Amino acid sequence: MDDLNFGGFVNVWARYDRFVFSGDMMYVDTTDSHAFGPLPALPIAVPPGTVINGSVDSKQFMATLQGGYRVVDTPDFTLDALAGARFWHISNDVTVSALGMSRTYGESFGWVDPVVGIRAFLPLTDRLSVQAQADVGGFGVGADITWSALATVNYTVTDHLSISAGYKVLDVDYARAGHVYDTRLSGPVLGMTLRF
Repeated sequence: MDDLNFGGFVNVWARYDRFVFSGDMMYVDTTDSHAFGPLPALPIAVPPGTVINGSVDSKQFMATLQGGYRVVDTPDFTLDALAGARFWHISNDVTVSALGMSRTYGESFGWVDPVVGIRAFLPLTDRLSVQAQADVGGFGVGADITWSALATVNYTVTDHLSISAGYKVLDVDYARAGHVYDTRLSGPVLGMTLRF
């Protein structure tokens, strides 16, 4: 069974005049464990009835940093052009246990992908708005391709506080030097924005 040990996501957005900054971080720790057995009599030195336990602990860290410029800035619509880098670090530990003994093998790898993207913001009423952000990158520099998309509906509670609900997808296809990381993470997001 695949168990989520911990998952954390942080998104930071800043703007000065028409210059913008976007920071997005993710950390996910999962464990997948299985038991095999009891084993039948085998032609190797393993007693019949032995149970073998195996588990994989995977830690995934990702950080995207982008700077950009607000190319459209009107009361009815804003559009930002973004460029930056996405940093990845993947760590896996495989543990096999049987007959009171245990062995663990660990491996980690990481890479950096260039990314380009856009962010759009559309007010619907004085308090309600929608926002969309998307980027694409990799281009064979690190991953073959990586992309992400985020869409939210936002509600302004006060001049300094708003809340959001939406959906995010993060995809990557990496295969280099014997390491493969081809995955898509997606799901609902809830957020809170503080304005200073």
